[in-house]
Amino acid sequence: MDQRVAREELARLRREAARRRARRAAGDHTRSDSGATWAVQPRLYSVDLDDGRVDVNAEKVVQRLLRNGHEAYLVGGCVRDLLLGRSPKDFDVATSARPDDVRGLFRNSRIIGRRFRLVHVLFGAGRVIETATFRRSPQTDSASNGDDLLIRRDNVFGEAHEDAMRRDFTINGLFYDVERRRVLDWVGGMHDIERRIVHTIGDPVVRFQEDPVRILRAIRFVARLDLGMMPDTYDAIVQCRGALAMAARPRLFEEVLRLLRSGASHRAIWLAWETGVLDVLLPELAAYLYDSDGGASAVWALLTALDRRIAEHSIPDDIVLWCVLLLEPMREASAGSRDRVAATGDFLEPLVDRLNVPRRIADAMRRIVAALPRLEAGRSGRFDRSRLYPLARQVLEVRRSVGRRASGS
Repeated sequence: MDQRVAREELARLRREAARRRARRAAGDHTRSDSGATWAVQPRLYSVDLDDGRVDVNAEKVVQRLLRNGHEAYLVGGCVRDLLLGRSPKDFDVATSARPDDVRGLFRNSRIIGRRFRLVHVLFGAGRVIETATFRRSPQTDSASNGDDLLIRRDNVFGEAHEDAMRRDFTINGLFYDVERRRVLDWVGGMHDIERRIVHTIGDPVVRFQEDPVRILRAIRFVARLDLGMMPDTYDAIVQCRGALAMAARPRLFEEVLRLLRSGASHRAIWLAWETGVLDVLLPELAAYLYDSDGGASAVWALLTALDRRIAEHSIPDDIVLWCVLLLEPMREASAGSRDRVAATGDFLEPLVDRLNVPRRIADAMRRIVAALPRLEAGRSGRFDRSRLYPLARQVLEVRRSVGRRASGS
């Protein structure tokens, strides 16, 4: 009983401390007609998104934070998708509340992360509302090399306008006020939503050098959301593509997977090839596309078939995605070899190191590619008892669907 009282008292003290911080901050801020305070006034757009597409759990999180004296908004991709008429898969919340304050308000939550702590508020059916404290961009060190803009720390608390400005693209920097049903725009994102354009917040060369993975995110948004791209953003991708070699390899691996999972892999990989990004990430595939006469069309046809399969069914296993992407150059590398597994492994080895491809995926790819000629001939043998057999069948089905499409059947 005493322990429960102590926890409740601690929670009460935390709420009071949060309210004091909010009141102190209010003295130096611009007050809006809603009572919210901003150091920098945003453009305000009345937009009623209450049409069943806003997650009720996300609204609950925002409203409880507001009732306890905090600033809180829906942010990022969910706002972007709602404004584009799409249904978001995930909803994120940004708030002035510190992680411990959020944790104290929601018993159904947990704090995650080491570099920067976030709070996952958990609901039924596996729903998670990720709640983050406002952050600001780290201050550059004047003593450091001026050419090195790569962000290595991004864990400084800030205010709402600073959190918006640190984001990558204008369409991702919009905040939605659930109570007032309006969009807060510090970055010009509403204009780019209306134009259906991907544009960086600030100088695109600087933003891509700060975090080169933003290049792949720009390509994914253009492909998946069927958007255009500002010319200066496109030119900066071409200029900065070499910086991808400085990015963390696991992040590059995951971003390539996201391109393949997007349902728009054909357009995404084409754009990566056109801008020279593919030369950095997957030079093996890029060389095949440049040098192969009829092989390039086979690659694009496979990716189109993959996109169609995702639209009609579901996202395949990561092994299937990688096999489809690299199937043609892997088949070329192993053609005529007495040991197709070894030949495919030799082809994949530099890629495994460059993108940190897990060994389980690379090994599965080697075995599937080696088995495909037997499967095509209807001679699966003992392979049909392998755990990889269902995945190999999916790869084969994607390939056969290309043939059926070409014959009109």
